[in-house]
Amino acid sequence: MSDTEVEVAFRAVRWPDTTGAAVCPHCGGLDAYEARRANGSLRFRCKECRKDFTLTSGSLFASHKLPLRSYLFAVAIFCNEVKGKSMLALSRDLGTSYKTAFVLAHKMREAMAEELRGRVVGGEGKVAEIDSGYFGGYVKPANRREDRKDRRFTGNQSGKRKAVVIIRERGGNSVPAVFASESHALNFIRSRIAKGTTVHADESANWNDLHGRFEMKRINHLEAYSADGACTNWAELFFSRMRRAEIGHHHHVAGAYLLRYAQEAAWREDHRRMSNGDQVNAVARLAMTRGKSVDFTGYWQRHIATD
Repeated sequence: MSDTEVEVAFRAVRWPDTTGAAVCPHCGGLDAYEARRANGSLRFRCKECRKDFTLTSGSLFASHKLPLRSYLFAVAIFCNEVKGKSMLALSRDLGTSYKTAFVLAHKMREAMAEELRGRVVGGEGKVAEIDSGYFGGYVKPANRREDRKDRRFTGNQSGKRKAVVIIRERGGNSVPAVFASESHALNFIRSRIAKGTTVHADESANWNDLHGRFEMKRINHLEAYSADGACTNWAELFFSRMRRAEIGHHHHVAGAYLLRYAQEAAWREDHRRMSNGDQVNAVARLAMTRGKSVDFTGYWQRHIATD
């Protein structure tokens, strides 16, 4: 694509309601004109508030250093993967440093998370499934057998292992969250599943308190994957995708960004039937219409850490 074609594509994604005509992010004015910089990069000037802005002002890609073409290319590459994209591979595809690819990939995960914000699933006559899986905190066993410790005991663990809890409506959307253990997820589950929903879960005692609010169906996975109309296969599909992303692409998804990986897996699972082109347009639109990054605004200068 030429520079002009890339600009047209971004304008159509950023301002679909005005068919690509610039809308001032400062005052919302519709009367803006092009005022390109000396180097030819696109800039707009609002006639109402007299402020300048660009295609990416106020978006996840604000203050960008890479060409616009690289961002469009990155979104296409990221969405084309089924279970996730290695940031080392993304850096090679874009010809950038690993750090640049890492930040860019997490910004796209932030865009995906925008769709999940405040989402409530289920409702009268609908079915939702809940389950949890533990990620991160890997402790490498000692070389010699006599030096190895039983990693099932808390004292022999790193303390970094966390539970990813998923709520998934059958035929609908997903809502993930991260907790120290699944027993801490009850209030979250109550707030994100609508009343009247039939909830399917496994035999974990941590879900017993939910019987007072929802009609529950439980399945003992030691005996069967599904029985008497109860199963959590939809929730297991989510963990299948996330496990494969961890094993095959990222190798390590724990820590401060575990929720972002879970939100990415949920978004990919919910949009798995959508065409690649529609996925690219959806992620690009989310990135261009939401505010600046929560995790990576001022990350290099450490503004967040010092403010």
